Amino acid sequence: MIMETGGHWRNWVGNQSCIVRHRGAPDSEAALANMVREATSNGLNVRCAGSGHSFTPVALTSGLHLTLSGLQGITNIDTARKRVSVHAGTTINTLGKALKRKGLSMINQGDIDSQALAGALTTGTHGTGLKLGNMASQIVGMRLVQPDGSILAIDDSEPDMLNAARVSIGMLGVISEITLQVMDSYNLHEKLWRCTFDECMEQHDDLAANHRHFGFFWCPVPESRHCYCLPDTSSVSTTTSLSDVCEMKTIDITDRPPMESSFEKIAYSSEIYPIEYVPNFHELEYAVPVRYGKQACMEVRKLMLEKHPTCIYPIEYRFTAGDGGWISPFFEQDSITLSVSGQPGTDYWNYLKDVDDILRQFGSRPHWGKLHFLGAEDVTALYPRAGEFKALRNSLDPEGRFLNDHLRQLFG
Repeated sequence: MIMETGGHWRNWVGNQSCIVRHRGAPDSEAALANMVREATSNGLNVRCAGSGHSFTPVALTSGLHLTLSGLQGITNIDTARKRVSVHAGTTINTLGKALKRKGLSMINQGDIDSQALAGALTTGTHGTGLKLGNMASQIVGMRLVQPDGSILAIDDSEPDMLNAARVSIGMLGVISEITLQVMDSYNLHEKLWRCTFDECMEQHDDLAANHRHFGFFWCPVPESRHCYCLPDTSSVSTTTSLSDVCEMKTIDITDRPPMESSFEKIAYSSEIYPIEYVPNFHELEYAVPVRYGKQACMEVRKLMLEKHPTCIYPIEYRFTAGDGGWISPFFEQDSITLSVSGQPGTDYWNYLKDVDDILRQFGSRPHWGKLHFLGAEDVTALYPRAGEFKALRNSLDPEGRFLNDHLRQLFG
């Protein structure tokens, strides 16, 4: 065996774990291909751990568990077309720093930057921006290791194949390299403030339309903001209340030089997007068609205030434009994303189920790396090209080596 003996693995927040037979940490695409070939020829399933940032069981396996942390860095830059090829294990933070040195920026990114690129993008990770797609929509090429160790290279000359693979949760192969569409380096101007929930809803449409990025956290009680380490914006608040308030954020591209004050900052793009989270929460997040965003938020707020007052983690609310990914949460649907969280050590499941009951009435779809209640019938109903995705998955991996129990139930 070219792989190490396995052991116990768990994700970043400790709500998912597995006992694996073998571990693999390849340092090249060739080594990765050899590990996959050997594992699948011995009847083992193969999953990648990424950075372990998913709250769902997507990374679990009892077979070969891979980390791609040894596959880091930029492999090629097409300066004319502003396309960057990067090893799949590269973290978003590392890529941002490398792009800054090259005078480039990602088009958009999320508010955590410690994930491995492949895992983050192919589960549907996103930032916020009414006209900006999720991070996977920036993918213009991929290299995927197949069960027999061969390499499947795809690019935008095969749009259907690319859209199937962009958000594919590791089911079409182990990604060794991703090519991204990027843009010239830019600075972002961030502003934070606090307002009442009613004020937020009144300004919702204008702020989304008039800023490149807009999102907010709704905090039911004063303690809520501490759950996500949000700053105290009292000095720039339009309300004296600390309960039932929204912590607001707008971000726009600017030509102004870097600066920083208490609740306003200008810096390079990838230095603005992330915020710091302590891994003390278990999160559910659904993409809601944008026309239902305010209604969905109002209903979840009402649920929290009236039925689940002890559930105090903020609602996080962001925007994402529709895309062509076959099983993307945003497939052909401009959306808001609404997330809520349960506190580890408490029985929060009924609360999340109640939130699910509200959000599914709007035809909402989950972030694949965050808690959800979908079954196989829901996948068929919510994703018009789910049947084609399943057929493609089966043709590439007929023995289901890249599945686990969780994914087999949804896509097998």
